[in-house]
Amino acid sequence: MANAAEIGAVSALWRYPVKSMMGEELPAADVTDHGLVGDRVYGLMDRAEGKVATAKNPGKWPALFAFHAAFMQPPSREVPPVRITLPDGTRLTSDQHDVNRTLSKALNRDVTLETIEHAKETKAEEYWPDIDGLDHKNTVTEFDLPTGTFFDCARVHLVTTATLTRLQSFYPQGRFEAPRFRPNIVVDAVGSEPGFPEQAWIGHTLAIGDNVRLNITGPCGRCVMITLAQGALPKDSGILRTAVQQSHGHVGVYAAVTRGGTIRRGDPVRLA
Repeated sequence: MANAAEIGAVSALWRYPVKSMMGEELPAADVTDHGLVGDRVYGLMDRAEGKVATAKNPGKWPALFAFHAAFMQPPSREVPPVRITLPDGTRLTSDQHDVNRTLSKALNRDVTLETIEHAKETKAEEYWPDIDGLDHKNTVTEFDLPTGTFFDCARVHLVTTATLTRLQSFYPQGRFEAPRFRPNIVVDAVGSEPGFPEQAWIGHTLAIGDNVRLNITGPCGRCVMITLAQGALPKDSGILRTAVQQSHGHVGVYAAVTRGGTIRRGDPVRLA
């Protein structure tokens, strides 16, 4: 892709060791056809219903974003233990004998912490808030996760700083900060017109750094998760309402990995 146009640079990298818990910002990340190594390799299973716990249904799982997860050693082919910090500051590790009992007590539901090896035919639930323009309103629907994963949809999610800045201009009191949208890769786009530049990447290939190639497969439709409190970010339904009104509910794009490698903060991003 020597003649590909440079469209920006990587400004942040994130992975989320446990689905729907807060994750880790990284200076660099290894990428395989499964996405960023270590991303969403753990998930919580609801024993009563056999579904994956997700912040997409905050009525059932109101506290997931108050849990923080970080690996105890760099992930590789083997899934390493993960350290989980509970909302009250208690820390536990995935290899503790009482981890499931402790998590169940903290969440007030009977759960087990599972690795991706146990993610076969899995389902989760999503709550649709009462916002005009969504497919459903004030209801909970069920959806299938891709087989063998704890992902909701694709294995890589990107968003540009230009998109977040544009949405902020429509709703200045909202905090359109990247962590609210839980991307893997944040791109500081350059040379683009005001708007949502990543939507024009759909169907194209991105080159990141020297080796990584991503096929941009489609837009990322947003849900109630972006309205929830996360760390210092407050609960704000106006975030989702603005996205629906201004960008058809799309913030960022999904991607499939066509060539793996290592990506680093600051790496150039080029569009084929």
